Amino acid sequence: MGEVGAEASRTDATAAGQAPRRLSFTTMLDGFFFVFAGIASVWLAWLVLTQSFEFGWFGIAFFVAFWLVLAYLVLPRLHRILAAIYVPEYFIGRARTSDGLLGDPVNLAFDGSEASVHAAMRAAGWTRADDITLASGWRIVTSTVTRRSYDEAPVSPLFLFHRQQGFAYQQEVEGNPARRHHVRFWRTPDWWLLPGGRRVEWLAAGTFDRSVGFSLFTLQVTHKIDADIDVERDHIVATVLGANPVAGVEVLHDFSTGYHSRNGGGDTIRTDGDLPVVDVGEVPVVAIEAAP
Repeated sequence: MGEVGAEASRTDATAAGQAPRRLSFTTMLDGFFFVFAGIASVWLAWLVLTQSFEFGWFGIAFFVAFWLVLAYLVLPRLHRILAAIYVPEYFIGRARTSDGLLGDPVNLAFDGSEASVHAAMRAAGWTRADDITLASGWRIVTSTVTRRSYDEAPVSPLFLFHRQQGFAYQQEVEGNPARRHHVRFWRTPDWWLLPGGRRVEWLAAGTFDRSVGFSLFTLQVTHKIDADIDVERDHIVATVLGANPVAGVEVLHDFSTGYHSRNGGGDTIRTDGDLPVVDVGEVPVVAIEAAP
C-alpha cells in the first residue's frame, strides 16, 4: 500500500510539472561557454597581473596612471555628458553625484530652523562632518588605512536643487571610519513644495556606510552603503526623537513607489517609499549650541 502511495505521489509530482529537467545539447553548450568565459576571465586577469610585474615598476606605474585617468577624468566626463541627456532635472526623490549620476534617495524631511536642526542632531549624539579639503581628504585616507577613528570625517558631495548639501552629520561605528551612519541636509527653496503640496524646510538623505571599495560606475575609491536604507532612515528618526522630547514626526506613507535601484557608486538600494517629516522647531537651541 505504501509503494502504491509513493508511486501515486511521483505521478502527481510529474503531472504538476516537477519532473526532473532534461539536459539538451543547447543547455550543455551554453553551460560550457559560461564556465569557459569565467575561466578565461580569471586567466586574462592573471596574465595582466604577471605581465605588469615583468615590466617592473614601470608597468605598475603605468597601470596606476591608467586607472587614475580612467576613473577620475574619462568616466566622470562621460557620465556628465550622458546624465545631461538622460537624467531629468526636476525632483524625483534622488540626489545627484558631482558626475551627474543618480545618488542616494531622499528619505527624510525636517521642519525647523538651521540652528534647531543642528541642536537636535547634536543632542541625539551625531557629529557634524568636516568639509572636504586637502587636509580632511588626506586624513580620511590615512584613518581608513590605519583604522583610526575620525568622527568628523567628510562625506562626498551630493547635489539637490543644483546645490551641494549644506551640511552632514554622522556616527562612527566602533571607531572605524569605513563604517558609519551619515545623513546629508539640503535647505529647500522658499517657493518649493513636495509633490502633493506639502511644504518642508529641509530634505535629507541618510545611509549607512558598511565598507570602503570601488565604485561600480566610475572605479573610484568610495564608501559602499548598506542596501536597506529604510533601516538607516528609521535609526536617524529614532535617535532624534529619543533625545529631543519636544520633536515630533509625521510619516508621509507611500511618498514614492517602493523600489530597488542603485546609487551613484553602483550600490544596491531598496526602500518602501515612506518619507518621515521630523519637526524640530521647538528644540532648545542655546544650551546645545553653546556646548563644544
